[in-house]
Amino acid sequence: MNERRFENKVVLVTGGTSGIGRATALAFAREGAQVIVAARREELGRQVVGEMERYTAGCTFVRTDVRKPEDIENLFRIIKETYGRLDCAYNNAGIGLPLKRTAKTSLEEWEEIMNTNVRGVWLCMKHEISMMLKQGGGAIVNCSSILGLRGEDGMSLYVASKHAVLGLTRAAALEVSHRGVRVNAVCPGFVDTPMIEGLYRTDPQRILSLIPLKRVGIPNEIASAVLFLCSSAASFITGKEIVIAGGQGIRA
Repeated sequence: MNERRFENKVVLVTGGTSGIGRATALAFAREGAQVIVAARREELGRQVVGEMERYTAGCTFVRTDVRKPEDIENLFRIIKETYGRLDCAYNNAGIGLPLKRTAKTSLEEWEEIMNTNVRGVWLCMKHEISMMLKQGGGAIVNCSSILGLRGEDGMSLYVASKHAVLGLTRAAALEVSHRGVRVNAVCPGFVDTPMIEGLYRTDPQRILSLIPLKRVGIPNEIASAVLFLCSSAASFITGKEIVIAGGQGIRA
């Protein structure tokens, strides 16, 4: 029997046009949520909304670049005017490049990844928390990474950005959990998405050697964790991260 845990709930998914974001938006829709997909690629966004509407009505796409405060303001204006509330949010939008060591990265590259992966999450959280406090509760999940918990040669900017996401998650949880708003994070490992496609195609054996389960993840496996953290089954969980990485990171 198909569960409808999010019937009549309003849910925001940023970066929801491909990969983990798309899978999560569709998973929420299958369980009855009215889903707002916020992303830059309008054609793909419209396609995702069309797929979601097979399962539930009231879904929409809002073209949003999370690096731009004016886009975030517009997104939340639309959410307030159209829905009047926000029950759950998954801050998924992010980028992975450049794959460079610290001394080889530029200021422009630093700003690009930090503005997307950190400032974008922070800007969204400001509005999400404000709405949820006014309505008396809600659940937020941020997308960090297994590299938010460790280091990696040649990925200093990405590693720094995902550590920052966990810092925001933990601090915000302490600030608002006593008022009914829970804030958690997921930390995916290697997942079959466009972000890792080139790397996996170049050296699949190296990647698989790092994963005890000997396969990469699929987006729906991350989506399932996001929905759990947003559901009443996780009502006593806040300020924590779930690592979904096929055992990667078990070894010291």
